[in-house]
Amino acid sequence: MDNFFWNKFILNQTSQDYFLKIKHRLLDDHKNGYAIFPDPKDFFRAFEVCPYEKTKIVILGQDPYHTKGIADGLAFSSKNIDIIPPSLRNIFKEIKDDVGVNNNTSNLTKWSEQGVLLLNTSLSVCEGMPNSHSNIGWENFTDLALRKLSKQHDIVYMLWGAHARSKKSLIGNSGLILESSHPSPFSAHRGFLGSRQFSKANLYLSKLKKTPIDWQLA
Repeated sequence: MDNFFWNKFILNQTSQDYFLKIKHRLLDDHKNGYAIFPDPKDFFRAFEVCPYEKTKIVILGQDPYHTKGIADGLAFSSKNIDIIPPSLRNIFKEIKDDVGVNNNTSNLTKWSEQGVLLLNTSLSVCEGMPNSHSNIGWENFTDLALRKLSKQHDIVYMLWGAHARSKKSLIGNSGLILESSHPSPFSAHRGFLGSRQFSKANLYLSKLKKTPIDWQLA
C-alpha cells in the first residue's frame, strides 16, 4: 500500500529542531532506566497502517498505554489481545449498541487497514507515568498531521473528551466532526455512550460513495 505522503512527512519532521528535542528526551529517559512504550519501531505505526490518501476516519487519543505489553502504536488498541482496557471496553459497548457488532479482541489493526487513523497526540510514554511525554514536542508533530488531514475535507473526526476536542480548531470546517465525552469509565456515561458515532460515521461515508467501515474485528 502506497504510503508516500506520510513517509515524506515523517522524514521532513524528524529533521526539525523540535523533533531533535524529542529524540534527546527519549534518549535521556532510556539512559535513566525508564521503559518507554510503545516499542520505538511502533511510534509511527498509526501512519504506517493507515495511508494519508486512504484515511476516512480519525479517532484521536491522548498518549499510549503506560503498562508493559499493551501499547502497539495505535490509539486505544492493545497488542495483548487478552486484555481489553477499560476505555476500549466502553468503545466496544457503544459499537454493539450502535451497530450490533460484538468485539472481543483488542487488536484494532483491521480498523486502521480500512482507513481509520487511530492517532494519539503523544506517541510515547514512560512506564507507569501517564502523560509523561505530553510536553516534549509530540503535539507539534501530531498537530501538523491533523492540519494536513484537514485539507482532505471529507474525513470523519471522532473527538472524545476535552483533550481531543481542543484540537477542533486544527480541523476547522473540514469533514464531519463528532464530539462526546471520553470513553473512560469516569466519563463514558456523560455523552459517549449512546452517541451512535459509529453509525453516523458510516452514514456520512456512504453519502460520499465511500465504503463504510466494518467495525467487526474478528
